[in-house]
Amino acid sequence: MVTGIGVGGTPAANGRRPRRPANPLAEPAAASDPGDEAPAATVEPASSTSIPAQPSRPTARRARAPRRTGATVAVTGAAGVIGSALVQRLVGHGDVAKVVAIDVRRGPTAGATWKVGDVRDPVVAQQITGADAVVHLAVDWSLRTPSAERSALNVRGTQTVVTAAAAAGIARVVVVTSAAVYGALADNPTPLPEDAPLQAPPEGIIADLLEIERVAEDARRVHPGLTVTVVRPAALVGPGVDTLVTRHFAAPRLLCIKDSAPTWQFCHVDDLAAALVLAALGAVTGVVTVGSDGYLVQQRVEDLSGMKRVEVSAAFAFATAERLHRVGVSPAPASELAYVMYPLVVPSTRLRAAGWLPEHDNESCLRVVLDEVRGDYTLAGRRIGRRDATVAGASAAGATVAVLGAAAFVRAARRVRPR
Repeated sequence: MVTGIGVGGTPAANGRRPRRPANPLAEPAAASDPGDEAPAATVEPASSTSIPAQPSRPTARRARAPRRTGATVAVTGAAGVIGSALVQRLVGHGDVAKVVAIDVRRGPTAGATWKVGDVRDPVVAQQITGADAVVHLAVDWSLRTPSAERSALNVRGTQTVVTAAAAAGIARVVVVTSAAVYGALADNPTPLPEDAPLQAPPEGIIADLLEIERVAEDARRVHPGLTVTVVRPAALVGPGVDTLVTRHFAAPRLLCIKDSAPTWQFCHVDDLAAALVLAALGAVTGVVTVGSDGYLVQQRVEDLSGMKRVEVSAAFAFATAERLHRVGVSPAPASELAYVMYPLVVPSTRLRAAGWLPEHDNESCLRVVLDEVRGDYTLAGRRIGRRDATVAGASAAGATVAVLGAAAFVRAARRVRPR
């Protein structure tokens, strides 16, 4: 019998069974005869009496998938509505090798490298190191967040990400604000040129967006090697999107200011995500606007929505909205009413030159908005849905409509009350 005792061991001599050294890691072998010992499972030494080695079978190796080549793109706010849509597109894009998704929680998209963290934390510099581009979407658009808390995330977070990107030698940073930063003015041309001045009043969420614009402009000057692209979408719509514009349609009626001519232009989340892919890959730079083709006039909006208008003077509407904002009924400042009074249409000029075309038109976007807010409003005791339960819509326009409607309800009740 050939016996081995372990790697580097020698065979037994003189026909005697060698005494096996103790192995504290070996488990005892089960045997029917206590005098039999199980041989160690080791490499056997060469011997004239050794059993010929069997030819080894070739080991089948698993074919490795070819390493993807392309850009590495980091996305902050990757678990949000816009971030999820963008990450999904980037993961399947042929020019993108890796997607680093950063947020305070993991998102649903597979195929990305998820990193959990707060963009205000300087550790974000480590999370984005090695990226070719960063798309910064960690912006709080919530109407419920206290303004100081919201601004701390929006402004300081943007400053931290831009500074970290410059320090890491990243080539491109993309930030997203809104076309609302241009301001809705009576003399706005239709469409506005992309390089038009920013004339929106710095109030509410618009104040944060204007500060983000300032951070981007400062970064271009302080970090000349860093390309900073600012994307300004029209009124954003899509599943899960909740903004002041969408809440305008959660009011029981559409507020219409006398002698005004509003224009309605929307941007679907999917179209914005497609635009952000181009910006991340450097196909568009500078200031980039994005929106559906053209716009809808007020009458067309009423026809498509089936909603009736309530028409008031500008002075009365602004005074009412200002009072509601001052006492905390509406989170939106009265200046927001300008967006339902005056034209604001953007052309998507640079995107179109890069080959981008919107998949959604304004009419289909309006239908998405109506589907999102359906069943969400009430008035004078009727049910308010999953949005704020204070005043229908909670936007300046929605709050004003609700107050006007409540006043009409009270007047009607007084007329039918028995004397």
